[in-house]
Amino acid sequence: MVHPPRFLVVTYPAQGHINPALHFSKRLIAFGAEVIYFTSLSAYRSMFTQPSSSGNMHFSSFSDGYDDGFKPGVDLDHYLSEMRRCGSQALSDLIVSGEKEGRPFTFLVYTFLVPWASKTANELQLPSSLLWIQAATVFDIYYYYLHVHGDIFSKYSISADPSSTSIQLPGLPLKFTIRDLPSFMDSANTYSFAMPIFKEVFEMLEEEENPKVLVNTFDDLESEALKAISKFDLIGIGPLIPLAFLEGKDPSNTPNDHYIEWLNLKPERSVIYVSFGSISVLSKPQMEEIGRALLDCGRPFLWVVTAKQNPEERKEENRLSCMEELEKLGMIVTWCSQMEVLSHPSLGCFVSHCGWNSTLESLVSGVPMVAFPQWTDQGTNAKLIEEAWKSGLRVRANEEGVVQGVELRRCLELVMEDGEKGEEMRRNAKKWKDLGREAAIQGGSSNKYLKAFLDEAIQDKTGL
Repeated sequence: MVHPPRFLVVTYPAQGHINPALHFSKRLIAFGAEVIYFTSLSAYRSMFTQPSSSGNMHFSSFSDGYDDGFKPGVDLDHYLSEMRRCGSQALSDLIVSGEKEGRPFTFLVYTFLVPWASKTANELQLPSSLLWIQAATVFDIYYYYLHVHGDIFSKYSISADPSSTSIQLPGLPLKFTIRDLPSFMDSANTYSFAMPIFKEVFEMLEEEENPKVLVNTFDDLESEALKAISKFDLIGIGPLIPLAFLEGKDPSNTPNDHYIEWLNLKPERSVIYVSFGSISVLSKPQMEEIGRALLDCGRPFLWVVTAKQNPEERKEENRLSCMEELEKLGMIVTWCSQMEVLSHPSLGCFVSHCGWNSTLESLVSGVPMVAFPQWTDQGTNAKLIEEAWKSGLRVRANEEGVVQGVELRRCLELVMEDGEKGEEMRRNAKKWKDLGREAAIQGGSSNKYLKAFLDEAIQDKTGL
Protein backbone atom coordinates (compact mmCIF):
# COMPACT_ATOMS: atom_id res chain seq x y z
CA MET A 1 0.00 0.00 0.00
CA VAL A 2 1.35 3.43 -0.98
CA HIS A 3 0.92 5.99 1.79
CA PRO A 4 0.43 9.69 1.09
CA PRO A 5 3.24 12.11 2.04
CA ARG A 6 2.94 13.15 5.70
CA PHE A 7 3.23 16.80 6.71
CA LEU A 8 3.50 18.18 10.23
CA VAL A 9 1.98 21.64 10.67
CA VAL A 10 2.96 23.29 13.97
CA THR A 11 1.28 26.48 15.12
CA TYR A 12 1.28 28.90 18.03
CA PRO A 13 -2.01 28.71 20.00
CA ALA A 14 -3.56 32.03 18.96
CA GLN A 15 -6.43 32.52 16.53
CA GLY A 16 -4.33 34.55 14.12
CA HIS A 17 -2.01 31.54 13.74
CA ILE A 18 -4.55 28.72 14.07
CA ASN A 19 -6.83 29.72 11.19
CA PRO A 20 -4.33 30.25 8.36
CA ALA A 21 -2.38 27.14 9.41
CA LEU A 22 -5.60 25.14 9.35
CA HIS A 23 -6.54 26.40 5.87
CA PHE A 24 -2.99 25.71 4.71
CA SER A 25 -3.31 22.14 5.98
CA LYS A 26 -6.55 21.67 4.06
CA ARG A 27 -4.84 22.87 0.86
CA LEU A 28 -2.12 20.24 1.33
CA ILE A 29 -4.77 17.57 1.83
CA ALA A 30 -6.51 18.68 -1.38
CA PHE A 31 -3.23 17.85 -3.16
CA GLY A 32 -3.19 14.35 -1.67
CA ALA A 33 -1.05 14.84 1.44
CA GLU A 34 -1.73 13.65 4.97
CA VAL A 35 -1.44 16.36 7.64
CA ILE A 36 -0.88 16.12 11.38
CA TYR A 37 -1.79 19.49 12.87
CA PHE A 38 0.24 20.00 16.06
CA THR A 39 -0.51 22.66 18.68
CA SER A 40 -1.07 23.12 22.41
CA LEU A 41 -3.93 21.47 24.26
CA SER A 42 -5.51 24.87 24.98
CA ALA A 43 -5.68 25.67 21.26
CA TYR A 44 -7.04 22.22 20.47
CA ARG A 45 -9.80 22.68 23.03
CA SER A 46 -10.69 26.07 21.57
CA MET A 47 -11.05 24.49 18.14
CA PHE A 48 -13.02 21.35 19.00
CA THR A 49 -15.27 19.98 21.70
CA GLN A 50 -14.43 16.41 20.71
CA PRO A 51 -11.78 14.62 18.63
CA SER A 52 -12.24 15.57 14.99
CA SER A 53 -9.53 13.78 13.00
CA SER A 54 -10.94 12.50 9.74
CA GLY A 55 -9.59 11.32 6.40
CA ASN A 56 -6.08 12.68 5.89
CA MET A 57 -6.43 15.37 8.57
CA HIS A 58 -5.28 14.49 12.09
CA PHE A 59 -4.67 16.51 15.24
CA SER A 60 -2.03 16.09 17.90
CA SER A 61 -1.75 18.30 20.99
CA PHE A 62 0.57 18.71 23.97
CA SER A 63 0.18 20.17 27.43
CA ASP A 64 2.32 23.20 28.19
CA GLY A 65 0.96 23.60 31.72
CA TYR A 66 -1.50 26.26 30.58
CA ASP A 67 -4.29 24.04 29.33
CA ASP A 68 -6.91 26.74 29.84
CA GLY A 69 -4.93 29.11 27.64
CA PHE A 70 -2.92 32.25 28.33
CA LYS A 71 -4.74 34.47 30.85
CA PRO A 72 -4.07 38.09 31.90
CA GLY A 73 -1.59 38.21 34.75
CA VAL A 74 0.28 35.08 33.63
CA ASP A 75 4.07 35.44 33.35
CA LEU A 76 4.47 35.55 29.57
CA ASP A 77 8.15 34.59 29.60
CA HIS A 78 7.38 31.50 31.67
CA TYR A 79 4.44 30.64 29.42
CA LEU A 80 6.60 30.78 26.29
CA SER A 81 9.44 28.91 28.00
CA GLU A 82 7.13 26.07 29.04
CA MET A 83 5.57 25.93 25.60
CA ARG A 84 9.04 25.60 24.06
CA ARG A 85 10.17 22.95 26.55
CA CYS A 86 7.01 20.82 26.47
CA GLY A 87 6.32 21.35 22.78
CA SER A 88 9.84 20.42 21.69
CA GLN A 89 9.72 17.16 23.64
CA ALA A 90 6.23 16.22 22.44
CA LEU A 91 7.13 17.07 18.85
CA SER A 92 10.33 15.03 19.05
CA ASP A 93 8.37 12.04 20.39
CA LEU A 94 5.84 12.38 17.56
CA ILE A 95 8.51 12.48 14.84
CA VAL A 96 10.43 9.55 16.32
CA SER A 97 7.27 7.45 16.72
CA GLY A 98 6.45 8.06 13.05
CA GLU A 99 9.85 6.66 12.09
CA LYS A 100 9.46 3.62 14.33
CA GLU A 101 6.00 2.86 12.92
CA GLY A 102 7.30 2.98 9.36
CA ARG A 103 5.31 6.14 8.63
CA PRO A 104 7.99 8.85 8.67
CA PHE A 105 7.09 12.47 8.17
CA THR A 106 7.96 14.13 4.87
CA PHE A 107 8.15 17.75 5.97
CA LEU A 108 7.36 20.19 8.79
CA VAL A 109 5.80 23.64 8.45
CA TYR A 110 5.65 26.07 11.39
CA THR A 111 4.31 29.55 12.16
CA PHE A 112 6.71 32.23 13.38
CA LEU A 113 6.22 32.18 17.17
CA VAL A 114 7.28 28.52 17.45
CA PRO A 115 10.83 28.48 16.00
CA TRP A 116 11.62 25.61 18.37
CA ALA A 117 9.57 23.39 16.03
CA SER A 118 12.06 23.90 13.22
CA LYS A 119 15.03 23.34 15.55
CA THR A 120 13.52 20.07 16.75
CA ALA A 121 12.85 18.96 13.18
CA ASN A 122 16.39 19.83 12.09
CA GLU A 123 17.88 17.78 14.95
CA LEU A 124 15.91 14.79 13.65
CA GLN A 125 16.81 15.41 9.97
CA LEU A 126 13.28 16.43 9.06
CA PRO A 127 13.22 19.38 6.60
CA SER A 128 11.05 22.37 7.51
CA SER A 129 9.79 25.70 6.22
CA LEU A 130 8.31 28.80 7.83
CA LEU A 131 4.68 29.65 7.17
CA TRP A 132 4.65 33.46 7.45
CA ILE A 133 1.08 34.38 8.41
CA GLN A 134 1.46 38.14 8.01
CA ALA A 135 2.04 40.34 4.97
CA ALA A 136 5.24 39.90 2.95
CA THR A 137 5.84 43.62 3.53
CA VAL A 138 5.91 43.01 7.29
CA PHE A 139 8.42 40.17 6.83
CA ASP A 140 10.67 42.57 4.91
CA ILE A 141 10.38 45.32 7.52
CA TYR A 142 11.34 42.97 10.35
CA TYR A 143 14.29 41.67 8.35
CA TYR A 144 15.60 45.17 7.62
CA TYR A 145 15.12 46.22 11.23
CA LEU A 146 17.04 43.23 12.58
CA HIS A 147 19.76 43.19 9.96
CA VAL A 148 21.31 45.46 7.38
CA HIS A 149 19.25 48.58 7.96
CA GLY A 150 18.85 48.65 11.73
CA ASP A 151 20.66 51.99 11.82
CA ILE A 152 17.83 53.60 9.85
CA PHE A 153 15.30 52.69 12.51
CA SER A 154 17.51 53.40 15.51
CA LYS A 155 17.12 57.16 15.06
CA TYR A 156 13.41 57.05 15.71
CA SER A 157 10.91 56.02 18.33
CA ILE A 158 7.43 55.10 17.20
CA SER A 159 5.92 56.69 20.29
CA ALA A 160 7.72 60.01 19.83
CA ASP A 161 6.22 61.72 16.77
CA PRO A 162 4.38 59.32 14.45
CA SER A 163 4.44 61.66 11.47
CA SER A 164 7.80 63.38 11.91
CA THR A 165 9.74 61.43 9.32
CA SER A 166 9.50 58.66 6.77
CA ILE A 167 11.65 55.62 6.05
CA GLN A 168 12.40 54.19 2.61
CA LEU A 169 13.35 50.51 2.56
CA PRO A 170 14.97 48.65 -0.37
CA GLY A 171 12.51 46.97 -2.71
CA LEU A 172 9.41 48.41 -1.06
CA PRO A 173 7.48 51.07 -2.98
CA LEU A 174 5.97 52.96 -0.04
CA LYS A 175 7.68 55.25 2.44
CA PHE A 176 6.80 54.39 6.03
CA THR A 177 6.28 56.84 8.83
CA ILE A 178 6.85 55.60 12.35
CA ARG A 179 3.17 54.83 12.96
CA ASP A 180 3.18 52.55 9.88
CA LEU A 181 5.75 50.18 11.41
CA PRO A 182 4.92 47.12 13.55
CA SER A 183 4.42 48.14 17.17
CA PHE A 184 6.89 45.51 18.41
CA MET A 185 9.62 47.75 16.97
CA ASP A 186 8.60 50.66 19.20
CA SER A 187 11.14 51.45 21.91
CA ALA A 188 8.17 51.79 24.29
CA ASN A 189 6.80 48.35 23.39
CA THR A 190 6.02 46.34 26.52
CA TYR A 191 5.97 42.97 24.72
CA SER A 192 9.69 42.33 24.96
CA PHE A 193 9.35 38.66 23.95
CA ALA A 194 8.55 39.39 20.30
CA MET A 195 11.71 40.78 18.73
CA PRO A 196 14.04 38.08 20.14
CA ILE A 197 11.76 35.43 18.62
CA PHE A 198 11.75 37.19 15.23
CA LYS A 199 15.54 37.46 15.47
CA GLU A 200 15.78 33.73 16.16
CA VAL A 201 13.54 32.95 13.17
CA PHE A 202 15.63 35.04 10.77
CA GLU A 203 18.89 33.59 12.09
CA MET A 204 17.56 30.09 11.48
CA LEU A 205 16.50 31.01 7.94
CA GLU A 206 19.93 32.42 7.17
CA GLU A 207 21.56 29.15 8.19
CA GLU A 208 19.58 27.30 5.51
CA GLU A 209 21.05 26.78 2.05
CA ASN A 210 18.02 27.90 0.05
CA PRO A 211 15.44 29.15 2.54
CA LYS A 212 11.86 29.03 1.31
CA VAL A 213 9.23 30.99 3.18
CA LEU A 214 5.57 30.29 2.51
CA VAL A 215 3.66 33.57 2.78
CA ASN A 216 -0.07 34.09 3.26
CA THR A 217 -0.35 36.55 0.37
CA PHE A 218 -0.47 36.41 -3.42
CA ASP A 219 1.63 37.69 -6.29
CA ASP A 220 -0.61 40.50 -7.50
CA LEU A 221 -1.12 41.87 -4.00
CA GLU A 222 2.55 42.11 -2.94
CA SER A 223 4.67 41.44 -5.99
CA GLU A 224 7.50 43.78 -4.96
CA ALA A 225 7.58 42.74 -1.29
CA LEU A 226 7.83 39.06 -2.25
CA LYS A 227 11.00 39.84 -4.22
CA ALA A 228 12.55 42.54 -2.02
CA ILE A 229 15.05 40.30 -0.21
CA SER A 230 16.97 38.18 -2.70
CA LYS A 231 18.49 35.80 -0.13
CA PHE A 232 15.04 34.41 0.72
CA ASP A 233 12.59 32.71 -1.60
CA LEU A 234 9.26 34.16 -0.47
CA ILE A 235 6.42 32.16 -2.01
CA GLY A 236 2.90 33.60 -2.05
CA ILE A 237 0.51 30.72 -1.35
CA GLY A 238 -2.49 32.73 -0.06
CA PRO A 239 -5.06 33.92 0.58
CA LEU A 240 -5.48 31.18 3.19
CA ILE A 241 -9.21 31.31 3.71
CA PRO A 242 -11.84 28.59 3.16
CA LEU A 243 -11.79 27.43 -0.45
CA ALA A 244 -15.57 27.33 -0.54
CA PHE A 245 -15.68 31.13 -0.27
CA LEU A 246 -12.97 31.56 -2.89
CA GLU A 247 -14.86 29.32 -5.28
CA GLY A 248 -18.10 31.23 -4.76
CA LYS A 249 -19.91 28.41 -2.95
CA ASP A 250 -22.08 28.76 0.14
CA PRO A 251 -20.36 26.81 2.93
CA SER A 252 -22.69 28.02 5.66
CA ASN A 253 -23.81 25.45 8.20
CA THR A 254 -26.00 27.98 9.99
CA PRO A 255 -28.18 29.58 7.31
CA ASN A 256 -30.80 30.59 9.87
CA ASP A 257 -28.47 32.31 12.31
CA HIS A 258 -30.06 35.45 13.68
CA TYR A 259 -27.47 37.89 12.33
CA ILE A 260 -27.69 36.38 8.82
CA GLU A 261 -31.47 36.66 8.93
CA TRP A 262 -31.03 40.29 9.99
CA LEU A 263 -28.57 40.94 7.13
CA ASN A 264 -30.99 39.35 4.67
CA LEU A 265 -33.47 42.13 5.42
CA LYS A 266 -31.02 44.94 4.61
CA PRO A 267 -30.50 46.59 1.21
CA GLU A 268 -27.42 45.80 -0.83
CA ARG A 269 -24.24 47.58 0.32
CA SER A 270 -26.00 49.29 3.22
CA VAL A 271 -24.52 47.67 6.37
CA ILE A 272 -21.41 48.70 8.30
CA TYR A 273 -19.61 45.73 9.87
CA VAL A 274 -17.43 46.46 12.93
CA SER A 275 -15.03 43.94 14.46
CA PHE A 276 -11.68 44.21 16.23
CA GLY A 277 -10.76 40.54 16.33
CA SER A 278 -10.37 38.19 19.27
CA ILE A 279 -7.49 39.90 21.12
CA SER A 280 -7.91 43.69 20.97
CA VAL A 281 -9.62 45.26 23.97
CA LEU A 282 -10.88 48.81 23.45
CA SER A 283 -11.23 51.37 26.23
CA LYS A 284 -14.66 52.51 27.36
CA PRO A 285 -14.09 56.03 25.91
CA GLN A 286 -13.13 54.50 22.56
CA MET A 287 -16.21 52.29 22.55
CA GLU A 288 -18.34 55.35 23.27
CA GLU A 289 -16.80 57.21 20.33
CA ILE A 290 -17.46 54.28 17.99
CA GLY A 291 -21.06 54.05 19.19
CA ARG A 292 -21.62 57.76 18.66
CA ALA A 293 -20.12 57.62 15.14
CA LEU A 294 -22.40 54.74 14.17
CA LEU A 295 -25.45 56.62 15.42
CA ASP A 296 -24.44 59.81 13.64
CA CYS A 297 -24.02 57.88 10.37
CA GLY A 298 -27.55 56.56 10.72
CA ARG A 299 -26.82 53.37 8.77
CA PRO A 300 -27.53 49.79 9.89
CA PHE A 301 -24.52 48.12 11.45
CA LEU A 302 -23.38 44.75 12.78
CA TRP A 303 -20.92 45.23 15.65
CA VAL A 304 -19.01 42.32 17.22
CA VAL A 305 -18.24 43.02 20.89
CA THR A 306 -16.58 39.93 22.36
CA ALA A 307 -16.74 38.90 26.00
CA LYS A 308 -13.04 39.81 26.29
CA GLN A 309 -13.76 43.32 25.00
CA ASN A 310 -16.61 43.81 27.44
CA PRO A 311 -16.38 41.12 30.15
CA GLU A 312 -18.75 42.86 32.55
CA GLU A 313 -21.24 44.22 30.06
CA ARG A 314 -24.14 43.55 32.42
CA LYS A 315 -22.85 46.05 34.95
CA GLU A 316 -24.52 49.40 34.49
CA GLU A 317 -21.26 51.38 34.71
CA ASN A 318 -19.82 49.40 31.79
CA ARG A 319 -22.84 49.76 29.57
CA LEU A 320 -22.47 52.24 26.72
CA SER A 321 -24.42 55.40 27.32
CA CYS A 322 -26.05 55.16 23.88
CA MET A 323 -26.77 51.41 24.00
CA GLU A 324 -30.55 51.70 23.64
CA GLU A 325 -30.22 53.88 20.54
CA LEU A 326 -27.58 51.56 19.08
CA GLU A 327 -29.77 48.48 19.52
CA LYS A 328 -32.57 50.18 17.59
CA LEU A 329 -30.35 51.03 14.63
CA GLY A 330 -28.07 47.97 14.38
CA MET A 331 -27.17 44.62 15.88
CA ILE A 332 -24.50 43.89 18.49
CA VAL A 333 -23.28 40.29 18.77
CA THR A 334 -20.52 38.51 20.69
CA TRP A 335 -19.48 36.36 17.71
CA CYS A 336 -20.19 35.81 14.04
CA SER A 337 -18.82 33.84 11.11
CA GLN A 338 -16.76 36.65 9.61
CA MET A 339 -16.41 35.27 6.09
CA GLU A 340 -20.13 34.61 6.00
CA VAL A 341 -20.80 38.23 6.95
CA LEU A 342 -18.22 39.74 4.60
CA SER A 343 -19.63 37.67 1.72
CA HIS A 344 -23.14 38.96 2.30
CA PRO A 345 -24.42 41.39 -0.37
CA SER A 346 -25.75 43.80 2.27
CA LEU A 347 -22.18 44.60 3.46
CA GLY A 348 -20.93 48.03 2.45
CA CYS A 349 -17.92 48.56 4.71
CA PHE A 350 -15.73 46.80 7.27
CA VAL A 351 -14.39 48.76 10.27
CA SER A 352 -11.42 46.55 11.09
CA HIS A 353 -8.43 46.37 13.42
CA CYS A 354 -6.53 45.22 10.29
CA GLY A 355 -5.26 41.91 11.55
CA TRP A 356 -3.81 40.15 8.50
CA ASN A 357 -6.50 37.45 8.40
CA SER A 358 -9.28 40.05 8.54
CA THR A 359 -7.52 42.19 5.94
CA LEU A 360 -7.27 39.31 3.46
CA GLU A 361 -10.84 38.21 4.15
CA SER A 362 -12.11 41.70 3.41
CA LEU A 363 -10.00 42.01 0.26
CA VAL A 364 -11.17 38.71 -1.23
CA SER A 365 -14.77 39.57 -0.32
CA GLY A 366 -14.54 42.88 -2.17
CA VAL A 367 -15.53 44.93 0.90
CA PRO A 368 -13.87 48.36 1.39
CA MET A 369 -12.39 49.02 4.82
CA VAL A 370 -12.10 51.69 7.45
CA ALA A 371 -8.72 50.78 8.91
CA PHE A 372 -8.62 51.09 12.71
CA PRO A 373 -5.27 49.47 13.71
CA GLN A 374 -4.37 48.69 17.32
CA TRP A 375 -0.93 47.05 17.56
CA THR A 376 1.61 44.55 16.14
CA ASP A 377 1.47 44.46 12.27
CA GLN A 378 -1.88 46.23 12.01
CA GLY A 379 -0.47 49.73 11.38
CA THR A 380 1.50 48.40 8.40
CA ASN A 381 -1.58 46.62 7.05
CA ALA A 382 -3.59 49.84 7.39
CA LYS A 383 -0.91 51.69 5.42
CA LEU A 384 -1.14 49.13 2.62
CA ILE A 385 -4.95 49.21 2.58
CA GLU A 386 -5.05 52.98 2.22
CA GLU A 387 -2.02 53.75 0.05
CA ALA A 388 -0.97 50.60 -1.83
CA TRP A 389 -4.28 48.88 -2.51
CA LYS A 390 -6.50 51.99 -2.20
CA SER A 391 -9.41 49.95 -0.90
CA GLY A 392 -10.04 51.83 2.34
CA LEU A 393 -9.29 54.75 4.62
CA ARG A 394 -7.31 54.86 7.84
CA VAL A 395 -8.64 56.68 10.89
CA ARG A 396 -6.47 59.23 12.68
CA ALA A 397 -6.32 59.13 16.48
CA ASN A 398 -6.07 62.24 18.68
CA GLU A 399 -3.17 63.00 21.04
CA GLU A 400 -4.63 60.67 23.68
CA GLY A 401 -4.71 57.82 21.17
CA VAL A 402 -8.50 57.84 20.87
CA VAL A 403 -10.23 57.95 17.50
CA GLN A 404 -13.01 60.47 17.95
CA GLY A 405 -16.49 59.82 16.67
CA VAL A 406 -16.34 62.69 14.19
CA GLU A 407 -13.20 61.19 12.59
CA LEU A 408 -14.72 57.72 12.31
CA ARG A 409 -17.90 59.18 10.86
CA ARG A 410 -15.85 61.10 8.26
CA CYS A 411 -14.19 57.90 7.08
CA LEU A 412 -17.42 55.91 7.10
CA GLU A 413 -19.23 58.47 4.99
CA LEU A 414 -16.42 58.65 2.43
CA VAL A 415 -16.33 54.86 2.10
CA MET A 416 -20.09 54.24 2.11
CA GLU A 417 -21.39 57.11 0.00
CA ASP A 418 -21.51 57.29 -3.79
CA GLY A 419 -18.89 59.99 -4.25
CA GLU A 420 -15.74 59.67 -6.34
CA LYS A 421 -13.63 58.47 -3.40
CA GLY A 422 -16.11 55.77 -2.41
CA GLU A 423 -16.46 54.55 -5.99
CA GLU A 424 -12.68 54.30 -6.37
CA MET A 425 -12.37 52.21 -3.21
CA ARG A 426 -15.18 49.90 -4.30
CA ARG A 427 -13.59 49.42 -7.72
CA ASN A 428 -10.28 48.54 -6.13
CA ALA A 429 -11.94 46.22 -3.61
CA LYS A 430 -13.60 44.39 -6.49
CA LYS A 431 -10.25 44.15 -8.30
CA TRP A 432 -8.51 42.55 -5.30
CA LYS A 433 -11.44 40.21 -4.80
CA ASP A 434 -11.09 38.90 -8.35
CA LEU A 435 -7.28 38.67 -8.25
CA GLY A 436 -7.21 36.96 -4.85
CA ARG A 437 -9.70 34.34 -5.90
CA GLU A 438 -7.92 33.73 -9.20
CA ALA A 439 -4.64 33.15 -7.34
CA ALA A 440 -6.05 30.52 -4.99
CA ILE A 441 -8.16 28.38 -7.30
CA GLN A 442 -6.83 25.66 -9.59
CA GLY A 443 -4.42 27.10 -12.15
CA GLY A 444 -3.82 30.28 -10.14
CA SER A 445 -0.37 31.43 -9.03
CA SER A 446 -0.72 30.51 -5.33
CA ASN A 447 -2.25 27.16 -6.18
CA LYS A 448 0.62 26.32 -8.55
CA TYR A 449 3.30 27.47 -6.12
CA LEU A 450 1.91 25.36 -3.31
CA LYS A 451 1.69 22.28 -5.54
CA ALA A 452 5.29 22.83 -6.67
CA PHE A 453 6.41 23.20 -3.05
CA LEU A 454 4.71 19.95 -2.10
CA ASP A 455 6.15 18.07 -5.07
CA GLU A 456 9.66 19.30 -4.26
CA ALA A 457 9.32 18.30 -0.61
CA ILE A 458 8.28 14.80 -1.63
CA GLN A 459 11.09 14.53 -4.18
CA ASP A 460 13.71 15.65 -1.66
CA LYS A 461 12.47 13.11 0.89
CA THR A 462 12.15 10.14 -1.43
CA GLY A 463 14.74 10.97 -4.07
CA LEU A 464 12.15 10.14 -6.75
